[in-house]
Amino acid sequence: MKALGISTSPRLKGNSDLLLRRALEGAESAGAQTEYIRLADLDIAPCNECNNCCKAGDCTLEDDYQPLIEKILNADLLIFATPIFFMTVCSQAKILIDRCQCFWVRKYVLKKPLPESLPPHRRAMVIAVGATKGKKMFDSVRLTMKYFLNALDITPAANLFVNQIDDLGQIQKHPTALDEAFRLAQNIADPNNPPPQKTIDIELTHKETQK
Repeated sequence: MKALGISTSPRLKGNSDLLLRRALEGAESAGAQTEYIRLADLDIAPCNECNNCCKAGDCTLEDDYQPLIEKILNADLLIFATPIFFMTVCSQAKILIDRCQCFWVRKYVLKKPLPESLPPHRRAMVIAVGATKGKKMFDSVRLTMKYFLNALDITPAANLFVNQIDDLGQIQKHPTALDEAFRLAQNIADPNNPPPQKTIDIELTHKETQK
């Protein structure tokens, strides 16, 4: 199994980034071949709404998006990590998601299926970390990622959301969150385990992560 981890945080070794790295360790322990990508290292322009994708279902802007989306489509397991900015994914994550509008067009407008050569039973794990106590902090992330993954025909297998974490590297003091990242990825990276019929949804508070 190929596990691709995408860190969208603008901070190197930020909290969502560290959870992603731990999740990749869990996937590797299950035998997966892992790869880590940091979006801040890539040149990906925002969608300019040119609507060229309505012709063939492909994005015509040429940058680092094309090789990245090829990796995403060919991964058996996608682990997508983001910090929470204004109650949703960060801008780096949203730029990538918006560029995948072409896949929504391909699926729902042009009625063109993705190639049959792609790995079957592709699945995803979403990691998000926020600073506030708000109970609705992750609602927008759930909805955004649901439709993003749906456009790519990837099953949302697991969510790991942690709140009241903000300072750089603070998550390292919270072993429960790190352990959950490892455990979840290990479980869904096991090729003997089919994608769950219902998304595993784990939300941890600051106090719970200290256990």
